[in-house]
Amino acid sequence: MRIGFIGVGLMGGPLARNLIRAGKTVLVYDLSREAVEKTLAAGTTGQAAASTKALADCDLVFTSLPMPNHVKGVMLGADGCYGFMKKGATHVELSTIDPMTAKELEEAAKAKGLGYLQCTLGKTPGHAEKAEEPMFVGGDKALYDSLAEIFPIIGKPAYYMGGVEAACAIKLISNLVGMSNLVVLAEGMRIGEKAGIDKKFLIELLADTGAKSFQLEVRGPWIAADDFKNRFGLDLALKDVRLGCEMARHWGMDASLMEAALAMFKKASEAGFGKEDCNAVYKLM
Repeated sequence: MRIGFIGVGLMGGPLARNLIRAGKTVLVYDLSREAVEKTLAAGTTGQAAASTKALADCDLVFTSLPMPNHVKGVMLGADGCYGFMKKGATHVELSTIDPMTAKELEEAAKAKGLGYLQCTLGKTPGHAEKAEEPMFVGGDKALYDSLAEIFPIIGKPAYYMGGVEAACAIKLISNLVGMSNLVVLAEGMRIGEKAGIDKKFLIELLADTGAKSFQLEVRGPWIAADDFKNRFGLDLALKDVRLGCEMARHWGMDASLMEAALAMFKKASEAGFGKEDCNAVYKLM
């Protein structure tokens, strides 16, 4: 099986490297030469692709790109991959995109005689590097079953979600909840500081109460240490929360608390914290 991989940045790179480490033939394309070289260093079965058209003979093509419009441009544009991928090939989309875009891609792929699966990712680049990235996969069940050998290589576990919309929605819901929780945590820490409680001690105390959460355990200590190194960028968090709120609006839902979190991330980005970790929303408080 020849595998193509478009986009080998923070999330795509680890997954492509997992395939190369497993001895799979992987053609790698990214605008960043540095990202390509880092990925190819994982083993001898990876190859650099000069353009996306070099992936024309691939049986399986992964995309991991920043925004829905980037995915659509690469796959559906005038020179999009759907125009030259061979019949029967499968596109697995790894990016965090909205359900409407995923459905559009699925229908366009079907019209071209191609398979499409949406595979959104649940955790961090660190988990991805260790093949410990939970995956939420939607699309044709027979197509999903046909890749049973591949999914455990790039990450685990793989949850079959049914339709592509559900595969997108679970990731957006996860990020809506997680990032809204982060905003609340940041506000809570500022209140604790106002009360005269040391930040590191505050994290320790909160961990023994109902305030305990993933964000408290992971990003709480970073905030307490004034560590805002980019693990998951604030601008990426803003993008995901925006997509999640747009999804809710599209379905007629009132997500007012998450809309409030979205407003905080917008303000933090406008204040110049976009390239720092999403925990930099704390600086805005």
